[in-house]
Amino acid sequence: MKKKRNRSRPVLSLQERLKQVASLARAKADGLPPGQERDRLIQTAVSNDAAAAIDRWLASPELRSPQ
Repeated sequence: MKKKRNRSRPVLSLQERLKQVASLARAKADGLPPGQERDRLIQTAVSNDAAAAIDRWLASPELRSPQ
């Protein structure tokens, strides 16, 4: 018997989720002393900001396919 696929949609858009994760990581990093954990949280925030920028770029109407 096959499992039923979960077909629920996320409540927040991808952009909102990426921003939320980035802001939470920055908030946690602000409360930590310098070290590996803080660096990891800051890197997570930067990565999520980059992913949001790439998603915005891919969804932009100016983006055209190569001719």
